[in-house]
Amino acid sequence: MLSTITSPTALRRLPASRLPALAAEIREFLVNQVARTGGHLGPNLGVVELTIALHRVFESPHDTIVYDTGHISYVHKLLTGRQDFSALRAQGGLSGYPSRAESEHDVVENSHASTSLSWAEGIAIAHQLTGDRQRHTVAVIGDGALTGGMAWEALNNIAARKDLPLVVVVNDNERSYAPTTGGLAEHLSTLRTTQGYERMLSIGKRAISGAPVVGRPAFETLHGIKKGLKDIVAPQGLFEDLGIKYVGPVDGHDEHALEVALRQAKGYGSPVLVHVLTKKGKGYRPARQHADDQFHAVGVINPETGLPLEVSGRSWTDDFSDSLVALGQERDDVVALTAAMLIPVGLRDFSLKFPERVIDVGIAEQHAVTMAAGLAYAGLHPVVAIYSTFLNRAFDQLLMDCALHRAGVTFVLDRAGVTGSDGASHNGMWDMTLANVVPGLHLAAPRDGEQIDLALRRAVDITDAPSIIRFAKGNPPAPIPALEQRGTVDVLHGPGEEHVDTLVVAVGSMVPTALGVATRLEDAGRSVRVVDPVWALPVSDDVVDEARRADQVVVIEDNLVSGGVGSAITLALQQAGVTAPVRPFGIPKEFLDHASRGQVLAAIGLTPDAIAETLLA
Repeated sequence: MLSTITSPTALRRLPASRLPALAAEIREFLVNQVARTGGHLGPNLGVVELTIALHRVFESPHDTIVYDTGHISYVHKLLTGRQDFSALRAQGGLSGYPSRAESEHDVVENSHASTSLSWAEGIAIAHQLTGDRQRHTVAVIGDGALTGGMAWEALNNIAARKDLPLVVVVNDNERSYAPTTGGLAEHLSTLRTTQGYERMLSIGKRAISGAPVVGRPAFETLHGIKKGLKDIVAPQGLFEDLGIKYVGPVDGHDEHALEVALRQAKGYGSPVLVHVLTKKGKGYRPARQHADDQFHAVGVINPETGLPLEVSGRSWTDDFSDSLVALGQERDDVVALTAAMLIPVGLRDFSLKFPERVIDVGIAEQHAVTMAAGLAYAGLHPVVAIYSTFLNRAFDQLLMDCALHRAGVTFVLDRAGVTGSDGASHNGMWDMTLANVVPGLHLAAPRDGEQIDLALRRAVDITDAPSIIRFAKGNPPAPIPALEQRGTVDVLHGPGEEHVDTLVVAVGSMVPTALGVATRLEDAGRSVRVVDPVWALPVSDDVVDEARRADQVVVIEDNLVSGGVGSAITLALQQAGVTAPVRPFGIPKEFLDHASRGQVLAAIGLTPDAIAETLLA
């Protein structure tokens, strides 16, 4: 049946009696296909009926459907004619997120959370201003994304637009990556447990209205106190007090009930919030039984068992996790913060050992960073562990709350550099450029797992400025020992103090690449020294001294080539009067298409052969 659904129009023609079979077929398709490629499996299994209902009630692309973060868009892709998942998230295949290049049904490609309501309000207002008042806008946002402050800024504005045909669908599965935390989560939990309200009101209407003489007046009195009754039985005032009509909770796996609720919301003519209860991993036992994240994202797995087919090996994150636990045992002033990503960023073991010293703020990076400044002011040393790409969201707080106030806060940035398959918005390619403009900030990019421990211990000793430790996704190389230490610099290749043709400054995970470049240059008759600055920012005097003994300086970093470590070294050498030219190699200032990390690096020329060829030419 799925192969016949080439568009939402074809879906709307399907008899309602066939929808349960279609939902089952979609789930089978997702399990079998995503098991081969990896991807966001659990979240998509949870929104099958919801996505079917959305496309039957609303007419995309005439009506606009905006998905928050977009990782739940797999079913949407299937129902809009994209059913070749053989190369999902791979070079040349479908993106793991909505993509305008793929379909007119896709709107927001950004995979950062809590943005959909702002997008949707802007789209809905634009339709009004251009006279297109028959078009509806729908924002689908998870309960996890509702923990982000930007979502509440948007809700505050949406509530003031009484004539805006905007439907907010809250996909409430009690989780973002892991279980949702905070006051909003508690409020939604209360709503989930009071589904009897509407049923009770309906029974009361029938009973009271049927009473002789007093029936109708009595019911009108009951209706008059409806708001107070709701607050007692189902406290949904959080939304209605804002002025947003609330519908729900609705069973997110009852397609008929979803259609009824969405049609009511569509016809209301004002902002409506539809609260939908779904189950992450619905229909796939291995996902439902997976306690950590219910298969939020998986690699290649056996579809029958859900077990991975590839052994991932020890990751950079594992090394950080072990180091933080050891440090926590030695220092009781170290506390850890995360933004709804406790397990992915390596804080689970620390939370098990020191549960009172871990704070999960939800998807609220800005709040986490300023809160960390407050913790530092009060005598603790916070370690804020987030993905590199999400530091972008809290730059002002890093600059004005941490750096301006000389707060001793350590940021641990996972997934730095090219991440590849998750696409443009997940690459951690901006952090060193952002860090380079922050006064007083210290940044380390460890070259291997052992260096993470050394960097973390140094970072938590910095009490008068923020510090950053960044590392890549995946597996670190085997330990790369220094041949000698020269001040703050580790010499990795070409020891001694003689003058060389080329000094290669290697940053973090690009050290193996730099060593490969050195081999190729030496094969061509060049003399080369490779150094790891250890602390890449600020540029140390020892790096400047090394540059005095070279004809040219090459900087290799997995960050924007514009404004990163290469730019910082260029400026430092100019200020010191060192005339050796600097050749920076990094990520070009463009958004990168999804592909494997190796394919992306090859495409942008960050490989030993490509760099050596450029230098020799």
